[in-house]
Amino acid sequence: MLAVVIVTVSLVGISVFTNAQEQRQQNQNRQPFVRDTVSTDTKVQQRQQGQNRQQQNQQQLQDQKNKQAQQQQLQNQQQQRAQDQRAQQQQQSQNNQQSKRLSQQRQQQLIKQNQQSITQYRQHVDQQVNLAPQRIAQLQQQKRMSQYRSQQQYVDRLRQQQLALQNDRNHDYSNDPYFYTAPSYRYKRGNKYYETNQYGVDLLRQAVNYGYAEGFHAGQADRQDRWRSSYQDSFAYQDANYGYNGYYVDQDAYNYYFREGFRRGYQDGYSNRYRYGRYNNGTYSILDTILGGILIFQSLQ
Repeated sequence: MLAVVIVTVSLVGISVFTNAQEQRQQNQNRQPFVRDTVSTDTKVQQRQQGQNRQQQNQQQLQDQKNKQAQQQQLQNQQQQRAQDQRAQQQQQSQNNQQSKRLSQQRQQQLIKQNQQSITQYRQHVDQQVNLAPQRIAQLQQQKRMSQYRSQQQYVDRLRQQQLALQNDRNHDYSNDPYFYTAPSYRYKRGNKYYETNQYGVDLLRQAVNYGYAEGFHAGQADRQDRWRSSYQDSFAYQDANYGYNGYYVDQDAYNYYFREGFRRGYQDGYSNRYRYGRYNNGTYSILDTILGGILIFQSLQ
């Protein structure tokens, strides 16, 4: 009887031991599967998080683009309204000017003054064109190749202007409306007021815009050359005659407003942003709001 009990207990012990071993083996077999499952879940979560971050970045970028587009659209609308308003003012001014003509005596006085001043201006442009190669050569010595190309292009345009002045020896003053149209605006430069008509107004605005464009190119070139900011050193700034044909306003006035535009264009080009102007359809121009602060015309009507 005792032997039977011992055998029974032994069998039970062996069975328990065998079951424990099987359980451990099952646990061991399950652990790699659990680890693999956890690892797979982690990778899926990481991938999902990465995709979420990418979608958020794309959404932020799209929101930024939409905001910029809205700002540009608003700016374009403001520009268009300002242009429409200016066109209406110009048309009204021209209608008023047609009914107001200068006396013959005043016309002859203006013509005589202009003939004297344009002769001096032709000589000045000749001197500037002859001086330009020496000035530009210094840029090559300083290894400022972007600025060299920029100023060389300016001189090329100045040479074309020189040729146009040489060919314009017999200006038809009698059919040029500026010389028989009475002043309709006045503006202040320094501490003095000046009067002009719509033709003079348009040329002064052109001076600011031409100056802005040339300044932008010069500032951009200095940035590309990693040169210090110095718009006064530019030959185009010092010359300030590009676009001036010798008529309608004094050379000093044109130079002054050309430099006003140049200084602002240079800052935009050097900083690589559009704070004072814009680029549209291949043309650089100053913002109307900025132009209105530089040139303030008061109607004489």
